[in-house]
Amino acid sequence: MFDSLADKLQATLSDVRGRGTLSEADVRAAMREIRLALLEADVNFKVVKSFTDAVRGRALGADVIGQLNPGQQVVKIVNDELTELMGGAARDLAFSPRPPTVVVMAGLQGSGKTTATAKLARYLREEHGSSVAVAACDVYRPAAVEQLIKVGAQAGAAVYEQGTDKDPVKIAAWARERAISEGKDVLIVDTSGRLHVDEDLMKELAQIKKVVKPTDVLLVVDAMTGQDAVAVAEQFAEVVQFDGVIITKLDGDARGGAALSVKAVTGKPILFASTGEKLDQFERFHPDRMAQRILGMGDVMTLIEKAESTYNEEQTAELERKIRQKEFGLDDFLDQLRQIRKLGPLQSLLGMIPGVGKELRGVKVDERDFDRIQAIILSMTPEERRHPELIKGSRRLRIARGSGTNVQAVKALIKQFEQMRKVMRQFTQGKMPDLGALMRGR
Repeated sequence: MFDSLADKLQATLSDVRGRGTLSEADVRAAMREIRLALLEADVNFKVVKSFTDAVRGRALGADVIGQLNPGQQVVKIVNDELTELMGGAARDLAFSPRPPTVVVMAGLQGSGKTTATAKLARYLREEHGSSVAVAACDVYRPAAVEQLIKVGAQAGAAVYEQGTDKDPVKIAAWARERAISEGKDVLIVDTSGRLHVDEDLMKELAQIKKVVKPTDVLLVVDAMTGQDAVAVAEQFAEVVQFDGVIITKLDGDARGGAALSVKAVTGKPILFASTGEKLDQFERFHPDRMAQRILGMGDVMTLIEKAESTYNEEQTAELERKIRQKEFGLDDFLDQLRQIRKLGPLQSLLGMIPGVGKELRGVKVDERDFDRIQAIILSMTPEERRHPELIKGSRRLRIARGSGTNVQAVKALIKQFEQMRKVMRQFTQGKMPDLGALMRGR
């Protein structure tokens, strides 16, 4: 995400960072490049002006010009202002002291509202341990109710629906009473959308808000539509009170205009971001972490949180013991790859590693490689998995045939495994390995 903007900002700031001293002319030149990068990223022009004015004002202050490491100070200023631009501190949902917490989902047709409803339900169930129900109140879009029944069940939520023949306001009121009687912690109401903001849409939303008394109203916008998404959010903000934004399809947004503009334009924070098609590709939006990703600083906290959700302390301790005692074999290697797949697309994980994302931006990770690696390892004997140094000659040929690959693929896997084992040993010894060389197969 944000690849084009990230490349341009990082190139500009790399030049600034490399200078021993900075003059006012240097700062103004950098600001021109940053302004162009933001405009090309489809950021609202008023937001661009406000942002660059704020950065320029701080960068031309006494704490930068003429000081030691002025370039680093400018990078910090840009990072701070990007974070503030996207909302400052991350915000979660406001939970009601008297359950159920009711969340109303609003947005236009095609924004991904129904899928976002299921993703939010899964997030609340997994991250907060909440008992969640979803209400199917989008009775106008063909198959919307059927879609919510399907994805809601996949998310582990109870689905409250009465078909498409009843008034959505009455369905919402009924769903709230049912959520109360069944002791649900959260009720998420999926409302109808329109192709554009109109009076009927706003009237229905206002009526639903009145009967369900929501803790939060969340507007769902599609990041891929850029400034159109910002315009929709602005129109909603003028006629209906909403509390925050869920931004969808952020993984496909190469420019970033919507994510960088919506808070400044509407005053409402982005609470969550959908980063893929799967239900688990949904996370809280952290402005500081997103700013760090854009500036090539990685996103270590999100990476750690993803890892913690997959690994427990016992697994981690056993893995470290095997690495230290040189017992880490191909069975363990395969297990680690399976765990990595649970974290999300590898391409997005690389961008969270400081100093690695930009270097490997051109590296295309084929997820099917995981399946080939698994087939090769499962074609080995238990002894060969424990001692891959035994795999030579006829053993390679047998494994290649059994896995439907070739001898070169088997050799490449063993080499990759040895490189990974070397990197892991360096980690346990407190050294920082060359991850870029590892990914390039050197």
